[in-house]
Amino acid sequence: MSAGLFALLDDVAAIAKLAAASVDDVGAAAGKASAKAAGVVIDDTAVTPQYVQGIAAEREVPIIKKIAIGSLRNKLLIILPVALILAQWAPWAITPILMLGGGFLAFEGVEKVLEWVRPHDATADKPVVEEGPESEKTMISGAVRTDLILSTEIMVIALNEVIDQGFWMRFGALVAVAILITIAVYGVVALIVKMDDAGLALAQRSGAFAQRLGRSMVAAMPKVLAVISVVGTIAMLWVGGHLILVGLHDINGLAAGHPGWPWPYETVHHIEEKVAHALGPVGAAAGWVVNTFFSAVVGLIVGAIVVGVLHLLPFGKKH
Repeated sequence: MSAGLFALLDDVAAIAKLAAASVDDVGAAAGKASAKAAGVVIDDTAVTPQYVQGIAAEREVPIIKKIAIGSLRNKLLIILPVALILAQWAPWAITPILMLGGGFLAFEGVEKVLEWVRPHDATADKPVVEEGPESEKTMISGAVRTDLILSTEIMVIALNEVIDQGFWMRFGALVAVAILITIAVYGVVALIVKMDDAGLALAQRSGAFAQRLGRSMVAAMPKVLAVISVVGTIAMLWVGGHLILVGLHDINGLAAGHPGWPWPYETVHHIEEKVAHALGPVGAAAGWVVNTFFSAVVGLIVGAIVVGVLHLLPFGKKH
């Protein structure tokens, strides 16, 4: 009886050690995948704050919370199952899906650019809180829809880092990436949009330094949010264009054996390498800027084409 009990305890201990090792492996895989997706995480962080511009202060955090929940739902309930299924049975479909996502991001970016340069109704600038709950709901839906594209790229990049692992390792790593990145992105966004409230609190303190710092923070926040809005728009064009460039390079085409269209990406990559080699110590950073610039240009061109086509269609004219 006691021998059987000890044997059972040994088995339980062995299972516990195996589980702990699996958790460590999942953590390592998730960390590697998250690091690879860091660039897109920055884009996601830059894009989101523009959705709470003009919102009443007491509604900022609740709205960000709703967008964060929508983002997590995107990752866990939509992207994760589809990504795992595609990785298992249809890996060839991932590139076309990412290219469609890139086209959508480019379209969104060009729409933002047009809002800067074309006259529009002054009522469009009214804070969402003044337009009622329905407008707030619409804004949140738009933010979650845009997040779906960025989250898709984050999850697909993460999937690519663990593609050689088994199904459950992929599942565990992607769940960890989804949760950690969502917390990181929307935690930073919440800090950004509440910085003016923190500045106001400092300005009301008795210390002269705290008051000066607080007033400076409050005065700077509109400019900071405006800059973030511009960065977010550029990020949409950059990420969208990059997805399209890489997709054209990787896609096999509709016909079997089609070589794809590698020349746009290879041309940009060649220019990037030449700049990086010519500038020595700062070459890597300069090369990244070159790649980003051409990706944004591609995004701008593709987005303009999509906007033009949609505005020629009956439902586009109504919009």
